[in-house]
Amino acid sequence: MRVVLLIARDAWRHMLRDRVAVVGAALLVVLTVIAAATSYERQRDAMAQRERYQADVDRQFDAQPDRHPHRMVHYGQFVFRPLNALAGFDSGIDPYTGTMIFLEGHRQNTANFGDARQSSSLLRFGQLTPAFVLQTLAPLLLVFLGFGMVARERASGTLRILITQGVSGGQIIAGKVLALLGAAAGLLLPGAIALGFLALGDAHAMMAAGVLVAGHAAWLAVWAMSIVAVSTLCARPRDALMALLGVWVMVVILLPRLGAAWADARTPLTTRFETDLAIARDLAAIGDSHRPDDPHFFRFKADVLKRYGVSRLEDLPVNYRGLVAIEGERLTSTLFNRYAAQAFERQAAQSATVDALAWLAPTLAVRRLSMTLTQTDLTSYRRFVEQAEAYRYRLVQSLNQMQAEKVDYVNERKGAGPTRIPQANWESIPDFVFEAEAPHAVMARTGQPLMVLAVWLLLAAGALAGAAKTLDGRASSAKGRTYTPPAAATEGTT
Repeated sequence: MRVVLLIARDAWRHMLRDRVAVVGAALLVVLTVIAAATSYERQRDAMAQRERYQADVDRQFDAQPDRHPHRMVHYGQFVFRPLNALAGFDSGIDPYTGTMIFLEGHRQNTANFGDARQSSSLLRFGQLTPAFVLQTLAPLLLVFLGFGMVARERASGTLRILITQGVSGGQIIAGKVLALLGAAAGLLLPGAIALGFLALGDAHAMMAAGVLVAGHAAWLAVWAMSIVAVSTLCARPRDALMALLGVWVMVVILLPRLGAAWADARTPLTTRFETDLAIARDLAAIGDSHRPDDPHFFRFKADVLKRYGVSRLEDLPVNYRGLVAIEGERLTSTLFNRYAAQAFERQAAQSATVDALAWLAPTLAVRRLSMTLTQTDLTSYRRFVEQAEAYRYRLVQSLNQMQAEKVDYVNERKGAGPTRIPQANWESIPDFVFEAEAPHAVMARTGQPLMVLAVWLLLAAGALAGAAKTLDGRASSAKGRTYTPPAAATEGTT
């Protein structure tokens, strides 16, 4: 162990002498701190704005004057997506999905006001978050720090001296890996502190933050071990550098983008225009409550009259138009939910395709782990959209029920009497409250990315073991040769 620590200390000393490496490491740490600070401020401002806007629209809805209930159906309501406590660490897909949905009758709207729609195209390169720094930039810095750890020793001749002095290949490898893992820990520390700060006071968030730190530690450990293995197997430092840069470009840049393109080609999404046309076609087929001669509502009218035992709509104890609104909303909402579920299933299939590529590119695994634990992934977004739609349906049907029970059908039809109901009815409708996913359910979705990282750790450890055997093999061949000093060799030839 003492030999390993000596080798690690020597490697650290060499890294500290390299001004470029020291400056790069310092810049990356500063960048992580800046990313954490800006992400925290952005998250805090977004949460404050959404809470303020939600309170404003709730107050405005409740303060509407006496109106006909159907006017309130079209007046609608806004709901805003709340942020998870750890969303400042990784924004995930949130910049592209929107933050607010307008809820109204007869329609199912999509979320609006995503950052990507209000910012320049540079946002698509990734927001500056601690997750982006650790997942993309930290491995690149480790490459520059460690590409020559063993190859440089070989090129300078010191590796042969170590071997001939009886130092085993495993000890050399262990010392180099320990040194690079120390550098990786230094790069991870600011992000871990930022996670702890974001999760402060929330036990579930603290648990998720701990798993996030462990996942990113495994990610950087894979790179540290792989870098030392490649540096051991390459004859020259520049060969190791070129090989490692190629691996970084492939694993971190190309494969994730190729995976997204492959997923889109394998499971293409329908365009908004195609979906609207399909919904309009199906709406015409299931029944139109605004058409007096519509077959479905003709039968519905007959069923209502039979149910209440009357022959005329005017004799019903309820407002028939309210009943028609309830039935029409039921039909259209069922149709909207079916198309929304189909779209989400296609997106989930695309995500599954990309996740399958994580076995080739662990970048995808650590990203999936990060978005899952910060609840900025597709599953969390879908949960918000579906809860918002369920609230919209309850809201609209509550107003339709008020029309059926509290507005006189004859007065409404002839316009001969009051058709407005008191403002207190709007206050009786509950506000939207988002229910977050249970912590154990979130943790259950981290199994696959954690397994991928564990497999890659084993593969990296196996590569290190192979590199150590290579060094031991060279040590055996070196011990089998007799070393003759240059001066004695010269005397023997004269």
